[in-house]
Amino acid sequence: MPKVLILGARAPVALDHARRFAHQGWTVCVGDSISCRLSGWSQAVTTSIKLASPRFDPAQFITDLRQAIDRHAIDLVIPTCEEVFFLSRYRSALPSSCRVAVSDFEILRQLHSKWEFQSLARTAGGQPPASTLVSSLAQAREWAAGKPLVLKPEFSRFGVHVRIYPQGMPSQAAELPPMGRWVAQEYCAGIELCSYSIADQGRLLAHAVYRPAYRLHTSASYYFDQQVGQQAPSAIQTFVATLVQQLQFTGQISFDWIAADGQHPRVLECNPRAISGVHLFAMQDALPAAFTGSADQCVVPSNSRARMIAPVMRSAGLLQALRRGQFAGWCSDAARADDVLRIGSDAMPILGALVDMTSFTTTALRRGCTLREAATSDIEWDGEELAWA
Repeated sequence: MPKVLILGARAPVALDHARRFAHQGWTVCVGDSISCRLSGWSQAVTTSIKLASPRFDPAQFITDLRQAIDRHAIDLVIPTCEEVFFLSRYRSALPSSCRVAVSDFEILRQLHSKWEFQSLARTAGGQPPASTLVSSLAQAREWAAGKPLVLKPEFSRFGVHVRIYPQGMPSQAAELPPMGRWVAQEYCAGIELCSYSIADQGRLLAHAVYRPAYRLHTSASYYFDQQVGQQAPSAIQTFVATLVQQLQFTGQISFDWIAADGQHPRVLECNPRAISGVHLFAMQDALPAAFTGSADQCVVPSNSRARMIAPVMRSAGLLQALRRGQFAGWCSDAARADDVLRIGSDAMPILGALVDMTSFTTTALRRGCTLREAATSDIEWDGEELAWA
């Protein structure tokens, strides 16, 4: 029986991967550097492995990972979060007998940079909005010349620190904080879409598109409305297939899109890691084969049901709908979506998520940081030089 080690076990996408691999006959181990009961308490997981922080102690992270691969005879390692950058950078220190689903570090760096990605996107036909690098609000204001724009740090995640000015930049806008280079980008109105894909050596082997229908403020989505048929423009899959072929990409790769008319999407940015599109695939869909490069065609979700993080949809989502007078729509949306935390009798991940959240909250209070920082700061990578571990 083949064995897989799924990293970033704090994330719902890791739980989803774990269940699918177990369903298809794999022995599943998960690993993380902080609380990860969300995945670790699932019936699909046989072992949870404690790792050092890849950001704060990369040498020990790689040592822990190498020892785990040897001890548990791991055949495949799959990152899900930003540990992918550290895993790629130090890949040569891991056993060559183990397959690691990552691309070359320089490729990941270019994709993660919201500035350098623009040229890659244009080459592959993604039609990204006009953009420029800025280091101050004055430079951004001069470049925009009163037109609508978006400002975002070159390296960021979950929409954090992003500023959206659909009516143009107001005179009282605050100065940009010192976070390295910023990207000023033409604002485009339209329908937000996200795509999630898996590639192996330049071959697109899995692909899904969804609309992030409900969000926590302007950040992460918790409702994933799958787009099929005419709702999922073929241009998106064509772009992804072209780009991964050009880069000879291996691993998971995700993109944010805007479609003004629903049919002509423009790519905004890239996340070279897993995102919530993982949830759209059924347990029998051949994502494990896509990761091993053995899929004989591009895998797409076998059903069109929406997915949601039910506890959030039934709390924050409900309150949001009530404030907006959209209760009927919320009821309809909730009824046509399946939960990603509890599937059948595998209910312990819900309790695990509560334990993890308590741990993150305690860390945030102790450090005086935000909940998001407590949950992700140990794996984030913002373009800094990574010395050999």
